[in-house]
Amino acid sequence: MQIATTIAEVREKVLEWRSAGRKVGFVPTMGNLHDGHLALCRLARKVTRHYVVSAFVNPMQFGPNEDFNHYPRTPEKDEDLLRSVQCDLLYRPVAEEIYPNGLLNAVRVEVPGLTDILCGESRPGHFEGVASVVNRLLNIVQPHVAVFGEKDFQQLAIVRRMVDELKIAVNIVGAPTVRTTDGLAMSSRNQYLSDDERALAPRIYEELCKVAEAIELGQGSLSEMMQLESKARAALTADGFTVDYFSAVSVNTLRKPSISESDLVVLCAARLGKARLIDNKRCTRL
Repeated sequence: MQIATTIAEVREKVLEWRSAGRKVGFVPTMGNLHDGHLALCRLARKVTRHYVVSAFVNPMQFGPNEDFNHYPRTPEKDEDLLRSVQCDLLYRPVAEEIYPNGLLNAVRVEVPGLTDILCGESRPGHFEGVASVVNRLLNIVQPHVAVFGEKDFQQLAIVRRMVDELKIAVNIVGAPTVRTTDGLAMSSRNQYLSDDERALAPRIYEELCKVAEAIELGQGSLSEMMQLESKARAALTADGFTVDYFSAVSVNTLRKPSISESDLVVLCAARLGKARLIDNKRCTRL
């Protein structure tokens, strides 16, 4: 595995692969890797000849009271894990190259209709920061395929819309959520959970599954779904969660589905102690 810190180094290597007719993959991360990230890497390895992983804690996507300075950084462990999944190139961007004019003067990317709802409502500016850095990274790496986890369902929808509208020549692939044996979606922020909180955390996925199953069994009218959402929020609140949202929405718009839409996703974001946890469950409405 090679390690690059500059745009020139990345582009030189990717150009070499592309010139040889080889398909290039890309997995953008913020480092502090775990098995969920490694699943993305394995998928990239499966569908491409060579792949790049970036590890960059993006300051633009953190709010003023969020955990940018304390976000866990584990560079040596990350290197070992990436070597175990045959990563070809680790890209550790230099912040000054990503934002040469500083954050205040940086060009920003918005995706109207998707960035200001759900997590975007709870974290103003977050998805603008995500879209802005992903756009930069895709233009730097210029991969054929980029892999994103389906756990961050809203992020995946935003990236797909951005790529489509900006005509970026890359295929965005979603990878299934990786879970622990008790159902908790793997996340770097799980490290913030105490032992007691960790035991409670799988309750989010339990409630998501309950609501998704009820919808698939016929409780799919708008009023019925709203009642299911309300019960799930109450159950999680009673268990000690602070629920940002719990919503059954259209896969395509991430808003309440029309009568004719059957492909839905149930989304939840909730705080437990110091951790903000997100998860989702797809379902089909009759």
